[in-house]
Amino acid sequence: MLPGILVGTPALAQKVDREPLTYGDLLEKTEKGEVRKVELDETEQLAKVYLVGQKPDAPPIQVKLLDQNTELINKLKQKNVDFAEVSSANSRVAVGLLINLMWILPLVALMLLFIRRSANASSQAMNFGKSRARFQMEAKTGVKFDDVAGVEEAKEELQEVVTFLKQPERFTAVGARIPKGVLLVGPPGTGKTLLAKAIAGEAGVPFFSISGSEFVEMFVGVGASRVRDLFKKAKDNAPCLIFIDEIDAVGRQRGAGIGNGNDEREQTLNQLLTEMDGFEGNTGIIIIAATNRPDVLDAALLRPGRFDRQVIVDAPDLKGRLEILKVHARNKKIDPSVSIDAIARRTPGFTGADLANLLNEAAILTARRRKEAITNLEIDDAVDRVVAGMEGTALVDSKSKRLIAYHEVGHALVGTLIKDHDPVQKVTLIPRGQALGLTWFTPNEEQGLISRSQILARITATLGGRAAEEVVFGKAEVTTGAGDDLQKVTSLARQMVTRFGMSTLGPLSLENPNGEVFLGRDWMNKSDYSEEVAAKIDKQVREIVNNSYNKAKEILQENRLVFERLVDLLAEQETIDGDLFRKIVEENTTTQTSDEKLAVTS
Repeated sequence: MLPGILVGTPALAQKVDREPLTYGDLLEKTEKGEVRKVELDETEQLAKVYLVGQKPDAPPIQVKLLDQNTELINKLKQKNVDFAEVSSANSRVAVGLLINLMWILPLVALMLLFIRRSANASSQAMNFGKSRARFQMEAKTGVKFDDVAGVEEAKEELQEVVTFLKQPERFTAVGARIPKGVLLVGPPGTGKTLLAKAIAGEAGVPFFSISGSEFVEMFVGVGASRVRDLFKKAKDNAPCLIFIDEIDAVGRQRGAGIGNGNDEREQTLNQLLTEMDGFEGNTGIIIIAATNRPDVLDAALLRPGRFDRQVIVDAPDLKGRLEILKVHARNKKIDPSVSIDAIARRTPGFTGADLANLLNEAAILTARRRKEAITNLEIDDAVDRVVAGMEGTALVDSKSKRLIAYHEVGHALVGTLIKDHDPVQKVTLIPRGQALGLTWFTPNEEQGLISRSQILARITATLGGRAAEEVVFGKAEVTTGAGDDLQKVTSLARQMVTRFGMSTLGPLSLENPNGEVFLGRDWMNKSDYSEEVAAKIDKQVREIVNNSYNKAKEILQENRLVFERLVDLLAEQETIDGDLFRKIVEENTTTQTSDEKLAVTS
């Protein structure tokens, strides 16, 4: 039906711009010789007539024929009119076929789409156990050992790996065997992954890189299959390097936690242990792994023959920070007045990532302030932002601002006057992060070990804020501002008693510094001491905190004049630099001591 409608529509819709001819008129015009050409369509029972004098581009005139047209054909022959028989059946069949194809083609395309998806699914199922490690025949990481600073000891250890890959005869000549595995251990941001990139860039050998989490899937056996596939590819390209980042995701202790852990992860770990140092071995493959949680790794993974070396990548010292800052300052415009050495001294405890972020924040502030180069002001603001957070809106003059000033000056004054405490760097009332005011203390030198007097000095200075509130406003007016301070001093005091043996209980370690990290720690963790010892621990902690608190109040009461002067200055300027703070304290305490001596003499 549809083809008939589509084919017939043009004829029905054809506009007739002349008088229609009947069958008789056609016979008459043929007799008069006015007909030039006729096309007879027996299928449609139509005659297409072209008249003499008709324009060449004019459409023919259609005349309805009879069942038998013998008379018309005889007249056309007599008058020598050009005529022919044509049929529209073929065109109708073609149009019908096209219309049917319009319905069939979308169905065929849909079927092909489903077939393609099923083929992709099957290919994914076949490749599910394949390793997802990124492979580079010549690792072009763009990082060399010259680009890594602040970890000279780790670089020296890893340089041997590179030398062995390039010149193995230097070691084999004396019977040395290169370590099969090197484990990089250190806090986040110290440059473990950067070191692995530098090794890949220096060695010039095939390099595989993968994360520990990419081994573990929800399907049983996939992780072990990926480990097998990874080492198979590595053996085909030996000698080569394999870098596994965050190996603690797959290398955790087996059988730990409730339910004996994750069976799938343990199967993956077992396969990794076998591939690293099993029956067949892995000659020519050096594995480098990185983690910041070595305490949770399985003992079988850390033994010699698998990870022969553990390279500690710790936070850099002063010299290391200086070298790191020089590396990150290469592509930044820094004003000549800025001292890189001074920045290194101001940032103890900063990792390489922290220092990179520090200079980047300073560069962002410089661009925001439309300056040409980074100055000391941007460096100071960047340090404050990295340490404490984004700067908030300064408080207006009010009772709350005055109270915060007393609190912060209490910290700074006690820390300045008490022995064995770090010097104050800055006191400010400008909010940063969640803190309404801040006091910075910066050590003069690197502190690897901390003495008992230094810990007590830190506890006393930390309690200086609460002590200042009580000395000035009384016990009834102390605020919640010291909540974080109290948590810190309680933790420090408890560590003194239970870990460092710095109390009357004696040199005892009563608590494990590393808490349980597995499921069920609150149920399965048992204390190593009796309830009687626990009561003594609590008593010692209270004594340490209370004695330090009383000492802080005593210092503030004895230096009330300089205390009030510093609070007035801080409330007015909102920030006091450490040098100015110490100068004011020194001048007033010296004057106060002279007045006391004069009073005693008289």
